[in-house]
Order: sequence, then C-alpha cells, then structure tokens
Amino acid sequence: MTVRQIRMFADPVLRSVAEPVTVFDRSLRDLVRSLTATMRAGPGRAGLAAPQIGVPLRVLAFDLDGKAGHIVNPRLEMSHRMIVADEACLSAPGMWWPRARSFSVVVRGRNMYGKPITVRAIGLLARVLQHEADHLDGVLFIDALPDEDKRRFLAAIP
Repeated sequence: MTVRQIRMFADPVLRSVAEPVTVFDRSLRDLVRSLTATMRAGPGRAGLAAPQIGVPLRVLAFDLDGKAGHIVNPRLEMSHRMIVADEACLSAPGMWWPRARSFSVVVRGRNMYGKPITVRAIGLLARVLQHEADHLDGVLFIDALPDEDKRRFLAAIP
C-alpha cells in the first residue's frame, strides 16, 4: 500500500473524465489499497477519488462513521431532497464552502474483484459519495457555486 500525493486544485487531471474500469486484476486491487491508504493518511479525510491521486479511472474510496469501502464504476441514484452544508476537498485543503447536495443516495457499482455492490447513504456519507463521484466526471465542488463564491474561492487558493 503506497500513500500517494494528492493532486491540488489547479491540476488538469482533476478536470478529466475518468475511464471506466474494464479489468479487475491485481493492479486495480493495488490502486484501491493505495487510494484507501492515501485517504486515511491524514485527519478529516472521508473520501478520495482515483483522479485525485493522478489515476484517471472510475474508482473511489470512503470511510466515515464506521462505514468504509470502495466503489468501482459507481452509478448514483440521488434523492430529490436537497440539503446545504459546508463542503471541503482534499485537493484544496482548508477551504470550506456551502454546497447543496442530495440528502440521500444509492450507489451501485463493483468492488475491486468485480462483484456487484450497493451502498445506501444519508447525510454526510451521501455528500462524500456525491463529491467523490463528481471527481470521476471532472467536476469540482465549486462548479455549482454562485459566480461570486467561485471568485472568492479561487482568490483564496494558496
């Protein structure tokens, strides 16, 4: 398990759409283990997507409130109930901004061995899963912010 460097906000890899995983082999299992180790290497880390460590594949890891795992090729079904809460990103450390997200989500995908999995989440875990899935599509959490908030966010990036 290798802890990898997290790519920072301006890195173009974060704006790329990740490729679906088609081969469930040892290299994928190594990626999942590295993704999980990197996510857990610092305080306050609840989720991480493969593009954040420079790997353009549709893989994410999560660990929050006793619910931990990974999802390969996730597909999200989001509730219509929205909630606004502060959100942060490991690719922009220390930056928190309010963001509307679905309160609950059902995520379907596969595990690192190719077996189907389903994760049902509410509240903060639902937010984490949506945030990480956005990374797989090259979407950053500031994309949904009003223009003035985007300008303030970009101006505050070190």
